Amino acid sequence: MTEVAFHFNAPDKQSYACRLLRKGYLKGARLVVRTDAQALASLDAALWTFAQGEFIPHGREGDTPMVLQRSPVQLYSELPESLEGAATTVLVNLCASVPPGYERFGRVIEVVTQDEGDRLQARERWRAYKQRGIEPVRHDLQLAPQD
Repeated sequence: MTEVAFHFNAPDKQSYACRLLRKGYLKGARLVVRTDAQALASLDAALWTFAQGEFIPHGREGDTPMVLQRSPVQLYSELPESLEGAATTVLVNLCASVPPGYERFGRVIEVVTQDEGDRLQARERWRAYKQRGIEPVRHDLQLAPQD
């Protein structure tokens, strides 16, 4: 069964996602990010520039299959029907809804900011996961040590 974790109190989704993706990449994880279409280009650019002297190799929807296959981090606004190795891949959800096909992934990380609207949408996703028999794990980023 898919493991679901909510990371609450992120100061900013994009900057937190960059740090999370860097950490996962450095540990050798394969990660897929689902974000809305407007944020996709911004996240793509941020992964090139968020830390001086660092680059997180990634591909995004629209790239060639070869690029995506070799990219440890993949960015999508809509998840493709099939993703190679999804069962061992971490899905990072930056969208307001439960990702379609989330059960194909070994792990889902839901990033939630301090914005009240974002928190309300996260509560809906939490309930949706629970209705599907998943007990989400809560990580409060205000209590966690920063890396």
